[in-house]
Amino acid sequence: MATEPRVNPFAVAQSQFDRAAAKLNLKPDMRSILREPKRELIVHFPVEMRDGTIQTFTGYRVQHNLNRGPGKGGIRYSLDVTLDEVKALAMWMTWKCATVDIPFGGAKGGVICDPGALNNRELERLTRRYATEISAIIGPYIDIPAPDVNTGSREMAWIMDTYSMHNGYPIPGVITGKPIEIGGAEGRGSATADGVVMCIEKAVEHVQMDIKGARVAVQGFGNAGQIAASLLHKLGAQIVAVSDTHGGIYNAAGFDPDSVLHYKQERSHDNRRGSVAGFPGTQEVSVSDVLEVPCDILIPAAVENQLTKRNAANIQAKLIAEAANGPTTLEADDILFKRGITVIPDILANAGGVTVSYFEWVQDLQRFFWDLAETEVRLRKIMTTAYDHVAAMAKEHHVDMRTGATMLAVARVARATELRGVYP
Repeated sequence: MATEPRVNPFAVAQSQFDRAAAKLNLKPDMRSILREPKRELIVHFPVEMRDGTIQTFTGYRVQHNLNRGPGKGGIRYSLDVTLDEVKALAMWMTWKCATVDIPFGGAKGGVICDPGALNNRELERLTRRYATEISAIIGPYIDIPAPDVNTGSREMAWIMDTYSMHNGYPIPGVITGKPIEIGGAEGRGSATADGVVMCIEKAVEHVQMDIKGARVAVQGFGNAGQIAASLLHKLGAQIVAVSDTHGGIYNAAGFDPDSVLHYKQERSHDNRRGSVAGFPGTQEVSVSDVLEVPCDILIPAAVENQLTKRNAANIQAKLIAEAANGPTTLEADDILFKRGITVIPDILANAGGVTVSYFEWVQDLQRFFWDLAETEVRLRKIMTTAYDHVAAMAKEHHVDMRTGATMLAVARVARATELRGVYP
């Protein structure tokens, strides 16, 4: 059986941009500026391993556009990291920041590695060396990294410390997603999931659905997917399916996602990688099949290119909220739109993370911190306002929500570029 060819994420990102640019009648010169990244840095750096040998790793940092503010975007550790993936994610970050109207541009970074094969000391050496290699193009007023796939507050603390040591004084604003004790923000850990659920709460008003009793399937039971499932469960939704990298589970009657998390954590302590697979009272399904189970709300919270022309016709959800970046291809978007399925695109749905990262950056610069309640109020205001603007754009131009969001974002970035002019 022939496998489906791997979709190039940067080609997808450019196609999405091209569609929005055409709808906006964007001039050719502006299209050429916004269609490519401003800067692409590739680094190859040595790391001493536990056995004393030296291994060379490859890392990337891409800045797509900085015309609305410093670059913003996470750093991921994975064997699947490619330059085109990082370029796509950087472009999506530009549009994401513009969609929710925060003063950042788009950037992204990654290192090709298997973090599960590295011990803590090796991870620290890798992180600090990578931070050193990209330090020439990051900074609190240039480009502010954050956590992403397989990185978290620990790695961000190492990066912040490395950058600060090179400069001789603490610079917490160089990175976001840090521990609260060294300048992190209240609510950052759950911010992506919070934003997803806030968007779902707005969307159900338009699709005439009640969250209470709605059947929810989540592909990807990491931070965003797990917290979103838990929040929706507390709102009365039925979580009927979840998956992680090792498998998926399904029960039409629903289950408690917090119990699934506890089960997964318990398994990870038994010399095995924790997984949701095998949770009592559920049937096992594949990671891809979780997307196609009978449900009302689907949350892709894993990686790119999961909803494609191959499976878009089989999706049974009425509403899709993209907690992951780039989970839907352009062909799938067209199929889903024709079927009347509402897709809350990634550049809107999962923008809660970068929004609270913005809050963290502002607080670091001011050395004045807010409590969780204030963060949640500010986040809800930004997310709901952005949702209304995207929905209005999509309705006005008779397009899907992704095209509407991209049009809104591209117009804002193009205007900033036009106002600033071309130097010199």
